[in-house]
Amino acid sequence: MGETMRDELNIIVDPERLVEGSPEERACFAAVAFKYGTAWLTEGYDGFVNKVRSAPLLSAYHLAEWMAWNWWRLRWEPRSNATDWQFAHSLTTIGEGYVWPNITIFSDGERVTLAAKPTRERQSTRFRYLSDAAPVMNARDFEYTVDQFIEQVRGLLRDAKIQKSNLDRVWNDLMEERQDPSASKRRKFEALLGHDPDQAPKAEIEQLVTDGDSLGELAMTEVAADYPQGGKLLTAKLLREAADSNGFEAIPQDVVCLAPGTRLPPAGEAPAWQLGAEAARALREQERLGTGRIGNDVLATLAGVEDQVLSAIQSGSTISFALDNGATGRVVLRPKWETGRRFDLARLLGDRVVTATARRLFPATRAHTYRQKMQRSFAAELLSPFETVDGMLEGDYSMENRQDVAEYFQVSEWTIRTLLVNHRRLERADLEEDFLEAEV
Repeated sequence: MGETMRDELNIIVDPERLVEGSPEERACFAAVAFKYGTAWLTEGYDGFVNKVRSAPLLSAYHLAEWMAWNWWRLRWEPRSNATDWQFAHSLTTIGEGYVWPNITIFSDGERVTLAAKPTRERQSTRFRYLSDAAPVMNARDFEYTVDQFIEQVRGLLRDAKIQKSNLDRVWNDLMEERQDPSASKRRKFEALLGHDPDQAPKAEIEQLVTDGDSLGELAMTEVAADYPQGGKLLTAKLLREAADSNGFEAIPQDVVCLAPGTRLPPAGEAPAWQLGAEAARALREQERLGTGRIGNDVLATLAGVEDQVLSAIQSGSTISFALDNGATGRVVLRPKWETGRRFDLARLLGDRVVTATARRLFPATRAHTYRQKMQRSFAAELLSPFETVDGMLEGDYSMENRQDVAEYFQVSEWTIRTLLVNHRRLERADLEEDFLEAEV
């Protein structure tokens, strides 16, 4: 049998004639469509011609300019609560007099979502978008598609004898940065902090780079991604101070790990929730934990700490994390109450189990990166196995029944809801915390 064909994203540009506007706008005026597989994300009703069109008339130049300027944030920045987040991620903010598709683009670092939503019918707007879909694609594939689209737009500019546009300037600068490891690292940190290029304080970026050298660049990108959620920008110094003052002793070599040869889905190829859940099921089976509730003593032993870390109520950190220092380490749990501390300790365990390479810092944050979503799914499945939860609910997914099951497993009701949504027992609309997490 041959390989299964993967759906692909295509940004289609079919040039049309425009008699006014700037030279760049006239050269790149076109019917523009976003198509993923067989789904037209730009489909809408055109009131001028009284029919449904898959490709509205737009300025491909302004779209390309917007995507080039926001490239780092589109590629790396997850959803956040920042007030200006939409301007770097929603096509509706491009402006320039066009009715842009209601498409929001965001990444978790490994996968990119293009969330298309219908627009309201308004008398003043003759084009109404109809698509309601949210395809997810590998981030590298997204990069390739955007590169192809922008080069096509630049080709239209060359055909019109336009040699030096603002798009050319932004794109050439971007390509140089992408090919420079040092510049790429800094731009990625800027994006994760929720800043446009050159808008973040240079001292903060340099501190993150320095701390990445000592604690691990990947770990510090997770710390940076938490900042737009309303957190404090944590440095290596602050993390060490929090570990000393609010942490508990840990023995890293005592943390359980999956046996060599255990097969898990490749990171980025599978949704984060699926990777986390499969890792948790594999660990339960390996350690012969059965399908029931895991006590504090067992959870603590698995995580290489004493169980008093779960009963304590002090907290002085904005994130939970484990910080290793050779044969010893410290664990800091942000939640004050036992249910939350159990969940965050399970998250830190999942971080070690799935990302088994040697490192020093293991952060559990509020960010919506692939790694953090994997952690949440691992913790939910480890502490409350879905098959057991589903059997206990017996088809009754009411709030009261979910709460009873949550109390049995010593997890939050939100954890039970997450499991049910990921396994399609409840609709995504029933879970407000993490839009589209089951798909990403």
